[in-house]
Amino acid sequence: MRTMGVEEELLLVDAGTGDIRSSADTVLRSDVNDDLTGELQQEQVETGSRTTTDLHDLYADICKLRREATQAAARTGTAIAALGTSPLPVSPLTTPHARYLKMVERFGLTASEQLACGCHVHVSVADDDEAVAVLDRIRGWLPILLALSANSPYWQGEDSGYASFRSQAWLRWPSAGPTPLFGTPENYHSLVEQLIGSGTVLDDGMIYFDARLSANYPTVEVRTADVCRRPQDAVLMAALSRGLVETASREWTAGQPPHEVPTELLQVMSWRAARSGITGELVHPRTGRPQGAARVIDALMDYLRPVLSDLGEHDLVGELLADLLSRGNGAMAQRASFARTHDLRAVVLEAVADGSVTDRAPGSVLEACQSPREA
Repeated sequence: MRTMGVEEELLLVDAGTGDIRSSADTVLRSDVNDDLTGELQQEQVETGSRTTTDLHDLYADICKLRREATQAAARTGTAIAALGTSPLPVSPLTTPHARYLKMVERFGLTASEQLACGCHVHVSVADDDEAVAVLDRIRGWLPILLALSANSPYWQGEDSGYASFRSQAWLRWPSAGPTPLFGTPENYHSLVEQLIGSGTVLDDGMIYFDARLSANYPTVEVRTADVCRRPQDAVLMAALSRGLVETASREWTAGQPPHEVPTELLQVMSWRAARSGITGELVHPRTGRPQGAARVIDALMDYLRPVLSDLGEHDLVGELLADLLSRGNGAMAQRASFARTHDLRAVVLEAVADGSVTDRAPGSVLEACQSPREA
């Protein structure tokens, strides 16, 4: 069974007011387990789970890391918020590392204003041949992951009109977005070399494709999702990502060619997913036509059914998906918070509460991932 791991980028906020805090350095120094890492901005930290084949183990590790991040932040008077963007106005403070400072020098406001938190899923592959075959076959399904995870409706104190404005801000980077069909590892690596050789992209760490070959691990890294408000949704993103990778690999092994979706249409599909999330229409990855989000999500589950059944995960993934759809994604929760309180600080503090986890032993992924107010 393929291994998987999840990286989560998290905002640092004042534990009492919800204001965004530029405290990453002090939080990292207070992290006794050294499980947190810094990011481009001082208002965020990142966690990275261990690799595992089991969804319950993955959930447990994500929760452990969120607890440790919460404890480290609490030592500095801050809290952790799983939000794709800051609902409150903020002027991000760049982490004073040479690479980050160079990014700001080269990319200006694109870098200095970039405060966005994503959920990145790594899924193991055998080699570059399999990895590129996977990239070519999963590209049309990735906007659905964005719609499900959408958790960033606010930008600089305003409702952006998008369920995921993080994804729109992220597209400012010149190397971000969907990719063409590669066909071979040589074509993939040639494009990466050309991007770096242009003197624009600093290094392979700035290859911000929606899905890419990891530069450090034998994995495909799926990068479309917003950071998820609740841990069980991050588990869902991992399960769907692994299902896509395994399904694509089986198609490749069977000699089935990839579905040829124009890159320009992929951009439109991602935009639609970012705009309305799961509340409107999405573009069906096979027909290229708009359909209600529920029907497109059902198409994804139908596509993954054979693999999820073989892995013994179909019922669990279906339960996680039904739970998300019944309560809504992070964007819906944020807007509901604001509708009740008319206070963006309350939106932040409710996200802090929803993203936290209990210490009690889980009876199931869903039970264990409930927020304290529900448990």
